[in-house]
Amino acid sequence: MTAYRRLRIPGGTYYFTVRLARRGGTELTDHVDLLRAAYGITCRERPFRTRAIVVLPDHLHAIWTLPPGDADFSTRWRLIKTRFTRGLGWKAPRGASQAHKGDCGLWQRRFWEHAIRDGADLRLHMDKCRDDPVRHGLVARARDWPLSSVHRVRRADPVG
Repeated sequence: MTAYRRLRIPGGTYYFTVRLARRGGTELTDHVDLLRAAYGITCRERPFRTRAIVVLPDHLHAIWTLPPGDADFSTRWRLIKTRFTRGLGWKAPRGASQAHKGDCGLWQRRFWEHAIRDGADLRLHMDKCRDDPVRHGLVARARDWPLSSVHRVRRADPVG
């Protein structure tokens, strides 16, 4: 079994990639209002600052800054995923391992995170959020993707 080691920096800023289990799924964009609700409730219960977020059909990227003294991003993602899944009423075929672990089959079990080191690293990951819809062929210009906060964030909160 793989032992996942996460760098936990209280009050840190992190870049995340969270994926659906099924590549090519569209649940995130098809039900974006439900995702927004799950995200908002979690943010109110366990505050964090969203520096950027982009939602694509089968995955999302987000950059968060956690409150001072707090490094628990895992619980926040668990709550967002659980609320979204329950809101959908998702029922999918599961293997014995998924059932044993309480996995619903909608999301990949893990998520990827990267601790942001400095202003240049933050700019790089903001650009990744901005450009991902173009990279996946969803739009020709990044500013045309409606499910991205990067354009608003860049104007209101320039980095560096």
